Formats: sequence, structure tokens, C-alpha cells
Amino acid sequence: MAIQDEPDQVPGREVPGREVPGREVPGREVSGGALVVDKPRAAVVRDALGVGVAVGLSGFAFGVTAAGAGISTLQACVLSLLVFTGASQFALVGALAAGGNPFTAAAGAFFLGTRNAFYGLRLSQLLALPKSVRPFAAHWVIDETTAVALAQPDRRSARLGFTVTGLSLYVLWNLTTLLGALGAEAIGDTRAWGLDAAGPAVFLALLAPMLKTGTERAVAALALVLGLGLLPVLPAGVPVLIAALAAPIVLWMKGRRS
Repeated sequence: MAIQDEPDQVPGREVPGREVPGREVPGREVSGGALVVDKPRAAVVRDALGVGVAVGLSGFAFGVTAAGAGISTLQACVLSLLVFTGASQFALVGALAAGGNPFTAAAGAFFLGTRNAFYGLRLSQLLALPKSVRPFAAHWVIDETTAVALAQPDRRSARLGFTVTGLSLYVLWNLTTLLGALGAEAIGDTRAWGLDAAGPAVFLALLAPMLKTGTERAVAALALVLGLGLLPVLPAGVPVLIAALAAPIVLWMKGRRS
């Protein structure tokens, strides 16, 4: 973080990035004499592990949902290993569970996953990884790794945060997918236990705290209306695709008002 004109320091409180008289602040100088404060590695690892563990455990819900949709344990594990993007996986098995066409279900999952390509454009500049490891790192470009990497103050911390988040999340997601699928097979019909709703419930629990502005809430509400309203009249999987139009519709309406 570059030091520019900032308000005076509040007594008893340290302003990040500013040197405190009589105390050394770990950092490094860049052009212009500005000081960039390095974030401790332990703090980066702690934050990254917190995200990786919290989200990785929801792979159990995916394993249960996949089993309830008639997908075998092997197929569920292969999806988590090769696809590794939670929302797309839930969308795929959800459409299949509703009796949707496999191609329609795959199309919905694909369009949800395209957002990772845009994340990759930003992360390629931020991380500046060697070309030899970029194909492997691309597999870990998802919501969580992007958020952790972008939250870091420098490239070194961003690389560490991206790696720790990706590794912990990938290992836990695949392990809990296996456990969830095996557990669902052991208890029988997941719908009798209500476990088929576990996946959507986890996804909504992760999404709800992110809806902070009126625009975001409007997009979510319109997507909900489109998805549920069209569910009885369109093939399974298609309402999800149409619900994706909520974002451009709300932004267009907001632009007209402004």
C-alpha cells in the first residue's frame, strides 16, 4: 500500500502503511520513496486456510446431492477432480436430478463456469506465474482463490494466498465429495432425509452475505423469480440459463434511471 496524504494518526491506533516514530515497520521502499508494508506470511496462510477449509467442507453437500441425482460415487469424484467449480457442479447435478437433458444441464454448468475465465485475465497479471505452471494454476482459478489473491497487498502474498487457498480447497473438496457420496449411498434415498436440498442450501448460505447493495439484491430477486417462475413450463436446466439474464436486465434498468 503506497503512503500518500493521509489523515493524522488516531492516538493509540496504528495507521497501516505508516511509519510510527521510534518503531520499525516491516516493509520495502518503491519508486518515490513510498513504503509498501509486507503482510506477514502467517497471516496470509491463516486467511487462506480459513477460506479453503470453510468452503472445502461443502464438498460433502455436493457428494450427497450427486448421489441423490443418480450419479455414481466415481462420477461424482471425477467431476470434483476435473471440473472443480462448485456452483457449476451443483447446477449440473441439480438439472440432472430434475430430469433435465444432459446437454442442457452441461450447458448451464458451462455458462456458470465461464466467469473463471475473466478471473484468470486479472490473476495472470497479478500473479505473473511462470509459463510452465500456468496450466496447472488455471485449474484453481475459482471464486475463493481469486478473492484471497486480490485481497493481498503485494505479488508475493497474492501468490502465497492463491496457492494455499487452492491447495487446501482442492484437497478438502475432493475428500468430502467422496465421503458425501459414500454416505449418501449408505443411507439410501437422500430425498427421504431431505439431503437433496443440502447443495442449494449451502450455496445460498454462501451467497446471501455477499448481497450488500440494492443492485445485487435486485439481481438475486429477479433471478429467483425467473428461475422459479419458468420451472414448471421449461425443461430442467433451461430456467437456470434464463435466470442469468437477471444481471444485464437490472443493470440496464439502473442505467436508464440514472
